Amino acid sequence: MQTRFAPDQLADAQTRESEKILRTCVHCGFCTATCPTYLLLGDELDSPRGRIYLIKDMLEGGKPATPEVVKHVDRCLSCLSCMTTCPSGVHYMHLVDHARAHIQETYVRPAADRRLRDLYARVLPHRGRFRAALMAARLGRPFAPLMGRVPGIGARLAASLKLSPTQPLPKARHKPGDTIRPSALPRRGRVAMLTGCAQQVLRPTINESAIRLLGRHGVEVVLPKGEGCCGALVHHMGREHDAAAYAKANIDAWTREIDGEGLDAILITTSGCGTTVKDYGFMLREDPAYAAKAARVAALAKDVTEYLGTLTLDAPVRTLKGPLAYHSACSMQHGQKITDLPKRLLQESGFAVRDVPEGHICCGSAGTYNLLQPEIADQLRARKVANIRKVQPVAVAAGNIGCMTQLGIGTEIPVVHTVELLDWARGGPAPHGWAIPDALVTAPEIAAPAVSPLAAALG
Repeated sequence: MQTRFAPDQLADAQTRESEKILRTCVHCGFCTATCPTYLLLGDELDSPRGRIYLIKDMLEGGKPATPEVVKHVDRCLSCLSCMTTCPSGVHYMHLVDHARAHIQETYVRPAADRRLRDLYARVLPHRGRFRAALMAARLGRPFAPLMGRVPGIGARLAASLKLSPTQPLPKARHKPGDTIRPSALPRRGRVAMLTGCAQQVLRPTINESAIRLLGRHGVEVVLPKGEGCCGALVHHMGREHDAAAYAKANIDAWTREIDGEGLDAILITTSGCGTTVKDYGFMLREDPAYAAKAARVAALAKDVTEYLGTLTLDAPVRTLKGPLAYHSACSMQHGQKITDLPKRLLQESGFAVRDVPEGHICCGSAGTYNLLQPEIADQLRARKVANIRKVQPVAVAAGNIGCMTQLGIGTEIPVVHTVELLDWARGGPAPHGWAIPDALVTAPEIAAPAVSPLAAALG
């Protein structure tokens, strides 16, 4: 794509990067075939190619964002399916992030929209505030249908209530500052684990499952003081300064551990967070105080399944009867390019894993998307649940709390985290909220897994 940015525009690092991305696009349109919003709405401007044209015109002309641009960029899920499809390697993620930051700086949203976004930005990344908000939402949940009849802001508030848990929130066993040492084995590794924000409130049992599983295999887990939200929630709302502040706090916390006893990896059990943390090096590349530290942290960041894949896990003692559907979160398959590994770990644990038809299409969660674009998110959830039902699973495994929450309100089929199942298969408790019937439990019939190179080196 030909561009006409002025030299003074290209002096800005973000514009320079976006210009490079724009020049990579060859207008082929392959991206339209896998874009969820284009498949639903059929509007070229709701495809990656259409949005690229809008963003190019806005940035190249140095124009404030218009309502038309905002509408179509807001409708983008940032699922990154287009990046998997694109034969030219267009880095759409960095381009749309720049567009959102530009919108945040140049566009004045309607008052109600602005206040709602401010509310989410102030509440969701903070565990205490988020927990209090969810407790209040339980009281307001009966009024969701009434709110849903109010156009615009009412539908969004109704979506928030609908997504809120109906049961009391589980309490976290571990907190930032804790170090959990292996109970029976000599230490074979040391990792940090992101505590984060929303997941630690909604389902802290996910991290606890990972900690138990790692502990059984000689891995020490540290939860550093000072870390928190990865910044993804505000980053995708265009609040780049807030996102950078969260990133820097995490980098400082993890760097203290790296420079202290050292870390083999920084593990993340929420794939949406993983995509962002792995991008810290890019986010802070122009910050002289953080560029090198951010790159080092990003290089150590791994999804929990990536690290488990380097270990030789103990043989499972039980598994599930019947098919297990694997839902690959967009941030996992498109953002981090992790596709087969989680399924292989489940298969090696005796689960009969089935791919979900149209597995590359987003479920509609996408961070705060199901709160801000509930109509489209509901359609995508219905489409995903219908495809899940086609494999007639006894449960659904996923690696992202957003997807689990989104799908969980659309089906009676249990939706659980991959690491919860891996832990349960080796004697851990059942995934939170699911009393697994005895009729679904069976002895695994699997071949012994091969010894990984790391496990062999560690003895």
